[in-house]
Amino acid sequence: MKILVTGNLGYIGSVLTEVLTQKGFEVTGFDSGYFEDCSLIKVKKLKKQIYRDIRKIDYKDIEGHDSIIHLAALSNDPLGEFNAKFTEEINFLATVRIATIAKKLGVKRFINISTQSIYGISKVDSELDEYTSKKNPVTEYAKSKWKAEQEIAKLKSNNFDIVTFRPATVFGASPRLRCDIVFNNFVGSAYTTGKIEIKSDGTPWRPVIHVKDLCSVLSSSLLIEKKIISGKAYNVGVLNGNYTVKELAESASKNIKNSKIFYSHEHNQDSRTYKVSFQNLYKDFDKYFKPEWNLDSGAKELIIFFKKINFSKFFFEGSKTNRLICLKDKITKNQIIL
Repeated sequence: MKILVTGNLGYIGSVLTEVLTQKGFEVTGFDSGYFEDCSLIKVKKLKKQIYRDIRKIDYKDIEGHDSIIHLAALSNDPLGEFNAKFTEEINFLATVRIATIAKKLGVKRFINISTQSIYGISKVDSELDEYTSKKNPVTEYAKSKWKAEQEIAKLKSNNFDIVTFRPATVFGASPRLRCDIVFNNFVGSAYTTGKIEIKSDGTPWRPVIHVKDLCSVLSSSLLIEKKIISGKAYNVGVLNGNYTVKELAESASKNIKNSKIFYSHEHNQDSRTYKVSFQNLYKDFDKYFKPEWNLDSGAKELIIFFKKINFSKFFFEGSKTNRLICLKDKITKNQIIL
């Protein structure tokens, strides 16, 4: 089976392509290369790699593939807020264009990666499900992802499957690690400085999932019968995998001796909080997916990874592991044109 993976040189994509190739899929990567040099370890290159801005993807890039896993995006809220127009073009317009071309060319399945940020500010007395729960995106990132979901859903047909996944906040080691996402940030900070800064009061809820578990879901989604998943959206996470920010920090601190947690209350205006239900995922993927990671094993994995690469405060605070810093740096050097 021939698979096109957009955004394959990112944090998730670097893990996903390795999983797919090990399972025998024929994988083509498509990536702008914005963050290719963010690798902390040597990364095995794909035999087929296309380097181009996702906004300029063409028919010839898509032709001949059976399925597409669409990861390419300005991914997370701070990155999406940097330039609203840029975010709209990449996360919304390019997504719709790729899906439209894919349908015309006879691609069988389009797997879209969205976000749980579309739920925004929500009541936390019950878990949010994919269909009946209100969508309340409050950031440019979340708004662009929700618009893309709604628009590409219209393309579903008997010959063209649309499947959308809304991952919880991802954590875990990757060759192109990100330290600008919550649990990785807490573990990285504790490891390099002995301190964990919580910028809120610690009460907001954040669902999480390990990057390898997410990749297991995505690889499985290529094989599941269309009658099970076509046209559906899934929250992706671990059962009982909703945690407060305080609980995430405590889990990170527990794994690094003598690390301390402190509250800066810098983000008191950030009221995003949500508990998410993953029941639909586990019902439909029961025979295909079993999560293998939790916060404790993920923290230990990160620590082993840090020791292996001599991870330091320089890397933790630098452009290799913080995408917004990297993006701004490349724009300043005219390596990226908005």
